[in-house]
Amino acid sequence: MEPFIVNTGATGTTPMQDGGRPVPELLYIQSWKQQVQGLTAGFTGRHGGVSEAPYDSLNCAFHVGDDPEKVIRNRRLVAEQLGFAAEAWTCGEQVHGNHVAIVQAADRGRGFLDRASAFQGTDGLLTNIQGILLTSFYADCVPLYFCDPVHRVIGLAHAGWKGTVAEIALKMVQTMQTEYGSQPSDILAAIGPSIGPESYEVDEHVMNQIRVLEHDCPGNDKWEGSVYFPLMSGKTLLDLKQCNRHIMMKAGILPSHIECTTLCTSSRSDLFFSYRKEGGVTGRMASWIGLEER
Repeated sequence: MEPFIVNTGATGTTPMQDGGRPVPELLYIQSWKQQVQGLTAGFTGRHGGVSEAPYDSLNCAFHVGDDPEKVIRNRRLVAEQLGFAAEAWTCGEQVHGNHVAIVQAADRGRGFLDRASAFQGTDGLLTNIQGILLTSFYADCVPLYFCDPVHRVIGLAHAGWKGTVAEIALKMVQTMQTEYGSQPSDILAAIGPSIGPESYEVDEHVMNQIRVLEHDCPGNDKWEGSVYFPLMSGKTLLDLKQCNRHIMMKAGILPSHIECTTLCTSSRSDLFFSYRKEGGVTGRMASWIGLEER
């Protein structure tokens, strides 16, 4: 069953509330809302914002060249739709690495109004503080979600191919263990919309590093034919979602605790921004996860 459920207001256009206020297109991890009290987690679509082409319309990132005031407006729309104060929005300045930051109460709102105040050089965020909305940004890379319902710890990680081979998913779990006492067998994980293997062709430079991952992950199953698919051209089709799923299992997360979407950002450009499909000039979706204040 597809874990990311599109909200009923999403129509592939920009629906409006009374007064002309856009309704952001949001996809929720529905099962997590039912399992963990006060938890919200999901992914934005491309519609329901105020940005103009080529960032139309729910672009959530500053770095793409969009009008910063429109980005802030889009972020406010998303936060308000989720029932969070806009100032709860907290994010990192992503660099395709595996650095993980611990978000304290005083960090609430870092990166909301500008890039300079975000956690610098950071692709992973963790917190156990209520009322903080962790966010990160995508246009084909893989959003990774983590929740320890026992210790009420939540996290997000951004994993392109570089973050994947740097095993940011493993780093997230290890940090949850050392900082919060989380047990991997308790952790829930989810893998969100990203470019799918049908659209993600890579060269030998990338595949050499993927094969190292394959060798280091437990189990005897070969990844060829399930995680990567060689082509006659010498290139390879790669499933980054499944790479990260294997790394999560290596970290000790139970397979039954990992939700994985089937949605591809490239083939569903009606719903998502796609860096590859749109020639690098496009907006960014946001992943989010937060614990409501009791």
